[in-house]
Amino acid sequence: MFFPQQIFMMASKPARLKVILGENNVEKLTLRDGIPQSLVELTDIVQKTFNLVDIRLQYMDDDFGHEFFNLNSTNDLKDMGTIKVVQINVMPLTIVVTDEAPATVQQELDESSSVASNDTVPLSSPESVTSRTEQWPRKFSIRQFSFETEVQLERGNEEYRMNKKMLTLRTKAKSDILNGVIEDIYKYTAYPTDTHFCEVAEALIQKHPCLKEPGSYNGAYGWKQRFKYKMGNYRTELKGLGCPELCLNSKKETPNKAAAKGVKRPRRAEANYYPSLPAGESNETMEKERLEILTEMTKRNNERVVRNKMARTFAYRRQEIVNTEPRICNLQDRWPALFEQQEINEEFQRLVARPLETKFFAQLDKYGPALMALARSKGGEMREKILPIIHNFDQSEDVGVKREWILKALIVLLGEDVTNLFKEYNEDDIPEELEQ
Repeated sequence: MFFPQQIFMMASKPARLKVILGENNVEKLTLRDGIPQSLVELTDIVQKTFNLVDIRLQYMDDDFGHEFFNLNSTNDLKDMGTIKVVQINVMPLTIVVTDEAPATVQQELDESSSVASNDTVPLSSPESVTSRTEQWPRKFSIRQFSFETEVQLERGNEEYRMNKKMLTLRTKAKSDILNGVIEDIYKYTAYPTDTHFCEVAEALIQKHPCLKEPGSYNGAYGWKQRFKYKMGNYRTELKGLGCPELCLNSKKETPNKAAAKGVKRPRRAEANYYPSLPAGESNETMEKERLEILTEMTKRNNERVVRNKMARTFAYRRQEIVNTEPRICNLQDRWPALFEQQEINEEFQRLVARPLETKFFAQLDKYGPALMALARSKGGEMREKILPIIHNFDQSEDVGVKREWILKALIVLLGEDVTNLFKEYNEDDIPEELEQ
């Protein structure tokens, strides 16, 4: 396996960006750890720094008279560069499910936790249903509900603080809470675990203590059960509306109505396991895009075009991988760009909603000292192998080089051969190695 040296020489020099927020609104953004490797990470920093939502970033291109173009990769940015924030107006999409909707799963004994045939399905936009940009948060945040519900909760919380009296919610308010919370859960995963439901229920009663339930060991068990049933109902209704992620996992999708075999669900870290195709696209148009990628890869200095097309065909590629489970060699023939270093990082970000290199190096820096301390404590034959690594680590001052020696020490600690992970080449030796 080959790790390019430049990966370990990544600099963490601070960067400064000029941020244009409006016609007469300009700010300076200082990035202490340098420009992020991921566009999603940079967008998140801009949103949190300036309290923004639903934005797109543009950058100033020196080659075209300092005009602004949509930012598709942070590689287009440099220190002292200029970015522009463009607000995106997202219109909420509300779908009313009529009596023809599929039957829901088992109903909650509490009448207000069931889904009636004329309930409104809480969808916000096609993008929020089919694609995800975040992993499950460390602390689940409860949204602000409708004005009428918030009035009841505010009065109930005040009464609870004064008299420890629980609030009896009206049916409409309880339905509003369930719909809103389930919509927020679905933004992170379509298949939350029991632990997820516990976290959400506890977050709800922590924010609104008047909703605690007497007789429950933690005051939140009943809410956890309601969320479970509501999530099942929500998935059923979305499946009836044709959501690909849920239709894939339908147990009665085959013509003979037999139980499907090999039901596929995302693993814990996969945020976008089976996304929908972009609006207005089909398998035929996406296949045409794939063939264009093969053509574009034969051209020089065309990385940006390839990156854009790879991002656009992500959903098509994921559906192909999940449906057909191709061999690696076949996947490499059809999607050669996917095996480039830059695209590996981008695909990981799209699939897991987390930057690969940034997360990897952050964890390596966090646990590096402990790994080296463990390496220093070893004796015998392993100590003889690891002493040169420790010596080189102590002599190095560059962060990238230190990371390299930490990884080499880890390989020795695992009883593996360092040469199987790291291989250094001279330029003249590369053709011979490729022939072998």
